Amino acid sequence: MQRLFDLYRLMCRIRCFEEAAETASMGGVAAWGLAASDKPALVRGPLHLSIGQEAVAAGVCINLVREDLLTSTHRGHGHTLAKGASAERMMCELFGRASGYNRGKGGSMHIADFSVGMLGANGVVAAGIPIATGAAHALKVRGAPHVVACFFGDGAANRGPFLEGLNWAQVYRLPVLFVCEDNRISATTPTGPMTAGAGVSARAEAMGIPALKVDGNDVEAVDAAAAKLLAEVRAGSGPRLLHAVTYRFKGHVSVDPGTYRDAAEVQAALQRDPLRLARERLLALGAATKQVDQVAADAKAEIDAALDAAAAAPWPAPAAAYEDVMTTGAGVWR
Repeated sequence: MQRLFDLYRLMCRIRCFEEAAETASMGGVAAWGLAASDKPALVRGPLHLSIGQEAVAAGVCINLVREDLLTSTHRGHGHTLAKGASAERMMCELFGRASGYNRGKGGSMHIADFSVGMLGANGVVAAGIPIATGAAHALKVRGAPHVVACFFGDGAANRGPFLEGLNWAQVYRLPVLFVCEDNRISATTPTGPMTAGAGVSARAEAMGIPALKVDGNDVEAVDAAAAKLLAEVRAGSGPRLLHAVTYRFKGHVSVDPGTYRDAAEVQAALQRDPLRLARERLLALGAATKQVDQVAADAKAEIDAALDAAAAAPWPAPAAAYEDVMTTGAGVWR
């Protein structure tokens, strides 16, 4: 039962972080048909939420150690938290503050924390796949005993880097676990009608990469499947692919109401909320209601503290705008 408590704790932290970030992003200018608010938005720019997908991040990352590496997507808050990054520094980054992971310059889509092996979220669909493959090749060349977990969405399977990355990883038998977080929609377009053949698992298997398909809302099932595949990767058997079928409860970005999706479909998906399923499982195993509720309360307290810290954190100095940028060659502003 302790393992399930650990998984539930991870999922609660992710859910609380994203709900708080969503609330902080509201206000400002009207968008996507929503009314404007006179309350300023504390989080500016795109905010892609993974609410509903927490079981995938938790179930995979609980099987990683600090020295293992990870690449993520534009929807990467959950992966980053599950890999051990600081909720406070992440929130500071979303708030655009100097104490954020990227000094307030990267925002939601570009958080990285090399100290815990998080190589970065990525705003380009499928771009994390070649980065993960390259990192895995570097680990193999160095003889390091670690692995790379590469998260990507179902839409990424229809882009060139998917084929290139998986092919390279298999040819060189690299220590990488590819994780397809299949929420069945690419931005605002259902992925199924746009995907030929039997999908991501079949494509991996066509290259000789063993794949497992799992219920991505069942955190214990994700944990068990990830543990099995990662054990094979660590044993030197080459890459593996985990196909986790889940559902994104929110729209493409935080200001998107997602009205293009069938309301009945969304309601059906909400009945299989991964946090709800895990909570019910804990209670069925004999956990006390008070103990389970305390996990969620602790997560909220942590994120509330992160919000307060981010709101009080300093803004970047104006001169910092000229740092961390690529030179044009002459060193003169044009």
